[in-house]
Amino acid sequence: MPLRKPPRAPHRRRRAIGALLAVTAVLGALTAGLGTTARPATAADATFVHPGVLVSRPQLDFARRQVAAGAQPWKSAYDQLAASPYADLARTPKPRAVVECGSYSNPNYGCTDEREDALAAYTDALAWYITQDSRYAKKAIELMDAWSGVITSHTNSNAPLQTGWAGSVWPRAAEIIRATYDGGWANQGRFATMLRTVYLPEVINGSNSNGNWELSMTEAAVGISVFLDDRTSYDKAMARFRTRAAAYVYLASDGALPKTVPSQHLDTRDKIVKYWQGQSTFVTGLTQETCRDFTHTGYGISAISHTAETSRIQGQDLYSTDVGERLRQALGFQSTYELGAAVPGWLCGGSVKRGLGPVTEVGYNALHNRLGIAMARTQTLTEQNRPAGSDNLFVAWETLTHGDNPN
Repeated sequence: MPLRKPPRAPHRRRRAIGALLAVTAVLGALTAGLGTTARPATAADATFVHPGVLVSRPQLDFARRQVAAGAQPWKSAYDQLAASPYADLARTPKPRAVVECGSYSNPNYGCTDEREDALAAYTDALAWYITQDSRYAKKAIELMDAWSGVITSHTNSNAPLQTGWAGSVWPRAAEIIRATYDGGWANQGRFATMLRTVYLPEVINGSNSNGNWELSMTEAAVGISVFLDDRTSYDKAMARFRTRAAAYVYLASDGALPKTVPSQHLDTRDKIVKYWQGQSTFVTGLTQETCRDFTHTGYGISAISHTAETSRIQGQDLYSTDVGERLRQALGFQSTYELGAAVPGWLCGGSVKRGLGPVTEVGYNALHNRLGIAMARTQTLTEQNRPAGSDNLFVAWETLTHGDNPN
């Protein structure tokens, strides 16, 4: 099937920011280096671009050409995708009406099934576009239809986070299928209703829990809003995202203490230190969950990069604002210690729990490859981990979709 001509090209290379930030404090110098001066984001385009959740048509076209040519790392990234259980055309969806997820998914009544079926739908949608094999498109539709015909709610303590994880992935799959597959999707309207009534109300108002919760939830709200062409919900989610991203990653320019989310009432130093996992020394690139563990930190970083990427596709550049600077510094800081650097005593009591996950490709590609910003440690970690696979929650196949992708 021939490639379609994209309706327009919203992806313009942004010029690198020239002004330099002041040198950060000595403790922050390890990761801060010379930063970029943030500038206000331009307004998003009036109409939505489709497909436009995390990955665009030009990005998909680039990946498809690279795989067809046998070029690396994209060929090995696609081979990894194709060999995964998520790409199994014999997969049987496991929908349920009520998904109940307690803390750390205990109890787990449909939690894993929902997340993995969503990841499988996205995997199949990517496989469809790369190969143009309609069996993958039909399988993605089968998975989305199975859930849209059954699910009514999420319950228990982890319901908001679970909804955010699955709700981040469903619209990625749906955007690709709706915008690129001509074989028909009879239940597309029912799927849209599912997103609007089951997922969006759970995620649109955010969370006052650890920052990765609200970041994942706002990522879901942004993606769902794009699929639904819902400008009101999109703008509301993006405003919440900007506030939370600023409160999740510390920059020296924030002052003596990190920024906070007003609704959390973190109005004393002691409250902030407790919320930041007991960390009392704040340096550029530190995140609210660095001293919890790098796995949860990776969730937050990934959601920041995903939301910024969707925003870019929709015509609003956040990478050249403080969001991009926070993302760059968070990636560099965490990459330093993920690569094995000795942990100083002032940081997390001298010990960190590594395990960042496959979360660096999107931010690295946007900031280093498109904007030309040096990110040596992030580059080392990114290239070391290629091809990036899936975290089995809401991250999948980002070497394939974003590895050194110029679009």
